[in-house]
Amino acid sequence: MTSPKTPSAPVAGDLTSDSPPNFDEELCIRAQTDADADWVEKLQAEAFGPGRFARTAFRVRERFAIDPSLSLTAEIGGRPVGSVWMTPISLGGINGYLLGPLATDPAFRNRGIGRALVRQVTKNGMAREGVKFVLLVGDAPYYVPLGYDSSTPGAIIFPGPVDPARILVHGESAGFVRQLAGTIGAFVKNK
Repeated sequence: MTSPKTPSAPVAGDLTSDSPPNFDEELCIRAQTDADADWVEKLQAEAFGPGRFARTAFRVRERFAIDPSLSLTAEIGGRPVGSVWMTPISLGGINGYLLGPLATDPAFRNRGIGRALVRQVTKNGMAREGVKFVLLVGDAPYYVPLGYDSSTPGAIIFPGPVDPARILVHGESAGFVRQLAGTIGAFVKNK
């Protein structure tokens, strides 16, 4: 299940930015393979600890399987250094994805790897037919510069408690993001 290597993703600006990341060695973002599974599990355990299973976003991933074709690994010099997953969901019958978990090897943090993964996986997800948004639970100062915007507080219902200020969405416009509402449900087939 390997795929061709993707050129380096941008670090700052919007999803269409052409500025390359500043790395000592080239960053490669590629599709995850079965061979990445153990490494990704260890990375997520280190990044989020045992409490990750109690998070509301994890509850969503228990109900709806991740889309392996949108699971990405970042590498530097052939070494895996970051990972991101996407879970197909819908809100009010509108299809989208839940981004996460996003994790970076602690030795490679603060080098733009997580941002590069977010940009690439968001771009890939939004390019899918019928997909209108990418949703995540995260820190606005990190994700807003990557093209995400706050949702309307209380409009998006998760299967557990979530701080409404941390629900962020990338969509076709800020107006669309603010109108998005509903309970997270299964991806609607044939949309």
